[in-house]
Amino acid sequence: MTHEATGFGATGAFITFEGGEGAGKSTQVQRLAGHLRARTGRPVVTTREPGGSPKAEAIRAALLAGIAKPYGPFAEALLFSAARIDHLDTLIRPALARGETVLCDRFSDSTRAYQGAAGGIEPDLVLSLERVVVGPTRPALTLILDLDPALGLARAARRSDAAPDRFEAEALAFHARLRDAFRAIAADEPERCALIDAGAAPDAVEAAILAAVAARLPDLLGEAGGDAA
Repeated sequence: MTHEATGFGATGAFITFEGGEGAGKSTQVQRLAGHLRARTGRPVVTTREPGGSPKAEAIRAALLAGIAKPYGPFAEALLFSAARIDHLDTLIRPALARGETVLCDRFSDSTRAYQGAAGGIEPDLVLSLERVVVGPTRPALTLILDLDPALGLARAARRSDAAPDRFEAEALAFHARLRDAFRAIAADEPERCALIDAGAAPDAVEAAILAAVAARLPDLLGEAGGDAA
C-alpha cells in the first residue's frame, strides 16, 4: 500500500487531533511534535485546519468571522472542503511523500461533527463529500480529546481577549452535540481513534497521548516507544 492508503509515509505517519473548543489540541500537537523530534530525530510537520496553507488560511479567516454562517452548514462544509483540498495538495501529501510525520489540529472528523452532527447535514452527504476531498489520505491515528463543553468554552474564553469566533459563540447545546459526535466517531472507529480525557492536567493528557501512539503506532516511536506508556 502507499502512504496515502494507510496514513503512513516511508518513516512517518499522519496523526490528527480532534475535539471541542478549548480541549487543548494545539498544546498537545506541539508537545507530541517535540517528543517525536527529540526522541526519534524524524521530521515532524505541525499544521491545522482550517488552514495550513496560504489559501486555506484565507478561507479560515472568513469562516471563523462567520461570513458563511448565513448560507447554512452545507455552504460552510463546502468552504472547509475547499480549504482541505488545498491543504492536502500543498502540505500534507507532499510531507507524507517525503516520509515525514504530519500532526494536524483538526481534520475531516471536525466537518462530520460541526457541520454534520451539530449542524444537521445528513451523515451520508458529509461522508460523500469527505470521500471526494480526502480520498485515501486518511489518518493512521486520530486522538479525540474529550472534555465537558462548559469547561472547554471557559478555557477558550480565558485564552484570548478577542470576541468568540463563529463556533465558540454557539450555544452550549451545540457544543454538547459536538462532544456526542466526537465520542460517537471514536466508538464507531476504534481501530483509528483513541479517546483521551482532556479534563486532566496537561502532563497527564500528554502521557495518555504518548501511550496511545506507542500502542497504535509502535513503528513510529521505534525503540523510544517502549517507555512512552
